[in-house]
Amino acid sequence: MRGSNSDLFDPRTEMDSVYSRGASSSDGDFGFAFNDSNFSDRLLRIEIMGDMPENKCDGEGCTSLADWARHRKRRREDIKKENATEVSAGAEEQILNQPDMDDCLGCENQDEDAVAMIEEPASGDEATDGTESTWSMDCSTVERVKTLHISSPILAAKSPFFYKLFSNGMRESEQRHVTLRINASEESALMELLNFMYSNTLSTNTAPGVLDVLMSADKFEVASCMRYCSRQLRNMPMTPESALLYLELPSSVLMAEAVQPLTDAAKQYLASRYRDMTKFQEEVMSLPLAGVEAILSSDDLQVASEDAVYDFVLKWSRTQYPKLEERREVLGARLARYIRFPFMTCRKLKKVLTCNDFDHDVASKAVLEALFFKAEAPHRQRSLAAEESASLNRRFVERAYKYRPVKVVEFELPRQQCVVYLDLKREECSNLFPSGRVYSQAFHLGGQGFFLSAHCNMDQQSSFHCFGLFLGMQEKGNVSFAVDYEFAARAKPTEEFVSKYKGNYTFTGGKAVGYRNLFAIPWTSFMADDSLYFINGVLHLRAELTIRH
Repeated sequence: MRGSNSDLFDPRTEMDSVYSRGASSSDGDFGFAFNDSNFSDRLLRIEIMGDMPENKCDGEGCTSLADWARHRKRRREDIKKENATEVSAGAEEQILNQPDMDDCLGCENQDEDAVAMIEEPASGDEATDGTESTWSMDCSTVERVKTLHISSPILAAKSPFFYKLFSNGMRESEQRHVTLRINASEESALMELLNFMYSNTLSTNTAPGVLDVLMSADKFEVASCMRYCSRQLRNMPMTPESALLYLELPSSVLMAEAVQPLTDAAKQYLASRYRDMTKFQEEVMSLPLAGVEAILSSDDLQVASEDAVYDFVLKWSRTQYPKLEERREVLGARLARYIRFPFMTCRKLKKVLTCNDFDHDVASKAVLEALFFKAEAPHRQRSLAAEESASLNRRFVERAYKYRPVKVVEFELPRQQCVVYLDLKREECSNLFPSGRVYSQAFHLGGQGFFLSAHCNMDQQSSFHCFGLFLGMQEKGNVSFAVDYEFAARAKPTEEFVSKYKGNYTFTGGKAVGYRNLFAIPWTSFMADDSLYFINGVLHLRAELTIRH
């Protein structure tokens, strides 16, 4: 038994208890009692205010969720310019605003006009039929009135809002009428919400309709309905418009917790859809800030390198925020955290320090952190990445770059030489079949840029697929460059590097050399579960380059 002073209907308690048991399975179904005077102790009077003509587009009337979203956005913008709803009450009426309404009057959470609740003395006149509506003569205020028989225990059990309303110290024996004042566009959602509080289900099955109910449930603090709506929306086909709408839902404490799975699903949808940003350049450039953040937070973003992420963020922010002060604010407070500076090249990091778009302190901190990470021992880098893998900030976690990062050891004496290490995951190699290729980031030797490329080829002699490795020089004039090179890979059981191919080549700009079947086995053997070349799911490759004199 709870203590007499405890709040039986604390929002967090309600959410935890309802959702731990499924909301609709264990809760009783009281649908039979909805609007039935035999099972009701109160009369709910809903005063419906007329909407402006241009705003009469509810969830059912809009042709698409995109249209509905634009309508909702216009309503929010219009409402911000107006006062909250004007409430008129008689001398014997007491107006009860929603909790903390004064603090939220101008915030985005108030998607519709403020809702006024009026609890009044019984007039002796009972509603003739709860389904009938009474039309008001004054269309500028109350357009019509709807009355319903309600059970205060049922509503109070589902909503802290109604619990507070019914337990405000009034004389319950005399105060039997409760009045809500809403806009016409809210009527359908409110009726669905009230019915849900009895039956734990909704009749609407469209995304705009369910989202309207979700917003209504947030206003009246019906946590079970909010999570039910969130689950329904997650199970519906998602579009870029709907995903962005879910990410931009006005926030409240209850809303944030109840719709977190929905916003997570929206982020995953956008990250997956725009995984390869180069295929949707115009679309991505027109996305709002919330959409760009969802894309940049993904580990699976297919970009050439983190340098490309940095370049995109600059281009997008300059387009969306032409004013320098606003751009610096957005970059420093929102977007910089999604750029994984430790995986940018040192050449690009130098440009960050001189970039006027970033605040100098923000840029300096990001570059210093990146350089310290690069200087760490490999085991320490892995430790830092592991620590952040479970957090929202993933700046030390490597993405699935098109140009795979390499580790390079350079020597000047006794001759110019570099040793390059390239690691490929099993799934990355698997994705190469049947004719794919993956490139490494560029590395330098003797002032010239080189790269490694791994291929899935057809063996020219045996006509089967196989793994190939190539060394290329970036095109830069007509320079001729003679290089001795050696390819090696770690192999079981020793897990030491084993030389696979040696050669020498005189490079000119844009040329590449290598071996089509590096391991001299078919692709199926290379990718087999008992393959000698995957150690804990990773293929370890090494290329040694030496300038010939």
